This record gives sequence, C-alpha cells and structure tokens, in this order.
Amino acid sequence: MSFSLIFFVMFAVFAIIFLFSVIKIVPQGREFTVERFGKYTKTLTPGIHILTPFVERVGHRMNMMEQVLDVPTQEVITKDNAMVKVDGIVFIQVMDAARAAYRVDNLPYAIAQLCMTNLRTVVGSMELDEVLSQRDAINTRLLHVIDAATEPWGIKANRIEIKDLTPPVDITNAMARQMKAERERRAVITEADGEKQAAIARAEGAKQAAILEAEGRKEAAFRDAEAREREAEAEAKATAMVSEAIARGDVNAINYFVAQKYVEAFAELARSPQQKTVIVPSEMGALVGTIAGVGELVGLAREQQQVRTDARQAAPRAAPRRSGGSVPTTE
Repeated sequence: MSFSLIFFVMFAVFAIIFLFSVIKIVPQGREFTVERFGKYTKTLTPGIHILTPFVERVGHRMNMMEQVLDVPTQEVITKDNAMVKVDGIVFIQVMDAARAAYRVDNLPYAIAQLCMTNLRTVVGSMELDEVLSQRDAINTRLLHVIDAATEPWGIKANRIEIKDLTPPVDITNAMARQMKAERERRAVITEADGEKQAAIARAEGAKQAAILEAEGRKEAAFRDAEAREREAEAEAKATAMVSEAIARGDVNAINYFVAQKYVEAFAELARSPQQKTVIVPSEMGALVGTIAGVGELVGLAREQQQVRTDARQAAPRAAPRRSGGSVPTTE
C-alpha cells in the first residue's frame, strides 16, 4: 500500500515536470528562442506554446521592451588637450531575438563598451568649448555610430544622452572668470549706451531750446522793427504836417514842434541815471512863452472847429467858404 502511494506521488511529480517542460507560456514583452538538440530552430512570441518533449528546449529568454543602459564615467582628452569626465545613458531595444541571443555574448556589457569607445572618439575630435556647448551634436553622432554597430546584433539604438560633462577644476575656475569678465564687459557697454542716449537727448533738448530762442529773438526783432517802422511813419507824417504848416506860414506849428522837442529833451536829461546835476534853463520865460503859445494854438483850433460846425449847420448843401482871416501868431 505504501509502495503504491509512493509510486503515485512520483508519477504525479514526473507528470508536472513533464507538463512544465512541454508547455511554455511566453509573457508580453518577451520572446523565447527554441533549441532542438542545441541548435536554434524558432522563436516563441507572447502566448502559450507546446514543445516536443525531450527534444526541444528554451534557449534564451529575450526582453523585447526598450531598455536603458548606463555608460560608465570615463576621462576623455579633447582636441585642445583638455581632460573632461563624461558619462551617459543609451536606450536600446531588441528587434531580432535570435540575432541578439546568438551573435553577441553579454549584450549589455558589449553595448556599454561600444558606447564608451565611440564616446572617446567623438569627444576627442572636438575642442572643449564645442564639447560643452554642442551636446546635441555629440548625441547625434554617437547615435548614428552605435546604431550602425548594433544593427547586425538585432539591436536598435533609439537614443543616446550625455548625462554629465565635468571639466577640470582649473578650467572651471578659468571659465568662471571668463564669464565674470564677459558680464562686466556687457555691463560697461550697456552703461556706455545709456550715457550715449542721455547725451543725445540732452543735445536734442539744447538744440530745440536754441531753435526756439532764436525764433523768439527773430520774432522780437521783427516786432521791434515793425514798431520802429510805425514810429518812423508817424514821425514822417508829423514832419510832413509841420512842413506844410511852415509852407503856409503857420509859425505857431513851428513853435509847438520846437517846444515839444525841447520838453522831451529836458525830461530825458533829468531822468538820466548818470546825470548828477540838473540843468535848469536860465530863461524860464522863454519856456513859459512857448507853453503859452501852445495854449493859444489849442484855443485857436477849438475856435476854428466851432466855426466849421456852425457853417455846416447854416448851409448844409452849399460849398464851404474859406476863411480869409489871418491866424494870430505868437513870437
């Protein structure tokens, strides 16, 4: 009885092992290679598969999803003999499970070494400034080289990224000083441009002020000239009237004109700021006589105006008569 139980248990275990060796379930994102007596025959895609017992077996279980491999840090000498530390990452994907399984041994290690060697080649052909400023160009060149090298392995290199670029400490300090000097230079240029713009604005303001001042002086001169012209016209008219009076023999007009000029000259002499002594004419009677003559002229003018008014009222339609009387004169 116990022997039968032991046999039954052993048979069940053998059956389970047999089933697991014959029936294979491939998960999504994986592919299995099948070997028959050690030779590759086919690739199992995701799903359930049945193998020939004792003849076929699973060779390699390949990951078909995109993978990220780390590129170790290494020191690289640039074209201008500067030492920099470079590391990166590479994104790969297995496209052909059979070639990836049987054409290269230790695929991650092989790809990492391939990336390191090509990274030294690409960075070593560039100067330090180009290495620091052209990471995209380095990534593009590396991707082209790595993709071409891994294509026979059934691997597709999707992206390569430089994670870190570390120049030496002395170069870092020199770069910091260079950046500071560049910032200071830009600040000086900006300040100089500001002063230039301010000077231009001040010059424009002074120019406009000078133009307006010149226009003001021009307008004032024009006004002064016009006033002098009108004053000269009035003086000319007055002189013409006096000349006509002289021609008619009117001596009172001459006396009025002379007396007016005499009084104006005496007034100017008295108002002069540099005149410390007031000069009084010795013959004040002549001045009084002149003023009296002016008064008589005013009275005579009023009488003549009254006579003309009475004549117009008496004979509005008749021609006015000329007065034959003589005008009394004052010597």
